[in-house]
Amino acid sequence: MRYLIGIDIGTSATKTILMDEQGKVLAQASMAYPMEQPQNGWAEQNPEDWVRASVETIKKVIADAGIDGNAVKGIGLSGQMHGLVMLDENGRLIRSSIIWCDQRSHEQLEEMRRCLPYEKWLEITANPPIAAWTAAKLLWVRRHEKENYDRCRHILLPKDYVRYCLTGEFATEVSDASGMQLLDVEHRCWSKEVLEALEIDEGLLANVYESQEITGYLKPEIARECGLSVKCAVVGGSADNAGAALGSGVVMDGDAFTTIGTSAVVYTAMDHYTPIPEGGLHLCCSSVPGAWFTMGGPQAAGLSVEWFKEKFCHALKEEAAESGKKVFELINEKVGRIEPGSERLIYLPFLMGERTPHMNPKCRGAFVGLNTVHGDAHMLRAIMEGITYSLADCNDILKNLGVEVKEMRVCGGGSRNPVWRQIMADLYGCDVLTLCQEEGPAYGVALLAGVGTGIFDDIRTAAKNMAGISGVTHPVQAEREVYQKYHKIYNQIYEHLKSDFDDLFNLA
Repeated sequence: MRYLIGIDIGTSATKTILMDEQGKVLAQASMAYPMEQPQNGWAEQNPEDWVRASVETIKKVIADAGIDGNAVKGIGLSGQMHGLVMLDENGRLIRSSIIWCDQRSHEQLEEMRRCLPYEKWLEITANPPIAAWTAAKLLWVRRHEKENYDRCRHILLPKDYVRYCLTGEFATEVSDASGMQLLDVEHRCWSKEVLEALEIDEGLLANVYESQEITGYLKPEIARECGLSVKCAVVGGSADNAGAALGSGVVMDGDAFTTIGTSAVVYTAMDHYTPIPEGGLHLCCSSVPGAWFTMGGPQAAGLSVEWFKEKFCHALKEEAAESGKKVFELINEKVGRIEPGSERLIYLPFLMGERTPHMNPKCRGAFVGLNTVHGDAHMLRAIMEGITYSLADCNDILKNLGVEVKEMRVCGGGSRNPVWRQIMADLYGCDVLTLCQEEGPAYGVALLAGVGTGIFDDIRTAAKNMAGISGVTHPVQAEREVYQKYHKIYNQIYEHLKSDFDDLFNLA
């Protein structure tokens, strides 16, 4: 029997699975680590935490499954997008990674627009300049930490730093590289025009592969520590959402899924390169060769729920401890007793600024309509609804382009919540499907490792064959009509507050 490993380097934890050649998950493990916020709107992590978590979870799944590690033929890596990892000439870290949800580089957007016209950014990178993406972060370092920039010899994304530590190779792949704002997304290669305009040396960047291609093999010391073979291949892998698409079977033109984790995304697969007007959705290379995808959604999805739980639900946590129930089990029970609309309460999920569909790093979160009747359950349901209003906005952009999503697959922590699934079905206006496999990105990149090592013939066939449906949530027409009214007001509130967000952000 041959085996494969999939590793998802996430924001809150690294999750690793061990799969056999029939696609059965034999073991899984996770290891958490912190996110630091040195200032309002900043977010950083120590890349060594990702490496430590990857190595330890590999060792754990091998031990738990009780297999011979020499039979593991390949490893796939998935990771949080857009993070900036900077290494010196000796391959050593220069500073902590500025990760995807960091918004400090908003001032660099004007610099980017001066370097190239807005339309050129859309033409080449398929997206307008975005503060949360890697290019803007790099320009921020050049402006504010010149000594660090001058020492830099290599720029890597989070999962690609883990790859470097495992294999010694400087490599990335098309789906994750799409989120750096340095890639020619249509032609799937670094853009010399963008690099020249920003005065960035292409030598800083890693080689770009397709997601299923082998990028290297385990270093001897890593193989020994993990109990694997030096012949174990590491394939390109994918960005987290591109990997989740593979794990969800979303690989054919028009297939779609929603994932709700720290952030939330509605993802749609496309066989043809299709520019998005005004950059209202991100457009990136797919992990399916010769295909692309759109994605959009709020940066603070599960993060909003977690923030509210930790800051304001102390009584709920005490009740969970006393009852023996999990906190999220109690949250689901309480939220399920609140009617759609949360008694005229609307939440704007902009805790960390926003990317799509608003592209506004200066906006912030808000509850609108608070009244003395509202308690923690109302506010938690409003959070779930607000996140889904944002996701539905992204889905509506696709509808306006003539892309009709007929069913929506769901994965991530939010997909386990039946109330949240119903909100999604009502706002999307289509069936919401849950999956037999919940490992998402880790499962998807394990499949890529299988294709790269010859265990599977091609990624579309493998993904479709392995993704089973476990349940369906149908939209409820009466609730759908309620949400259509609230959704309209939600969008009006953002437009009314937009200039106020700017003024608040710019206060000395």
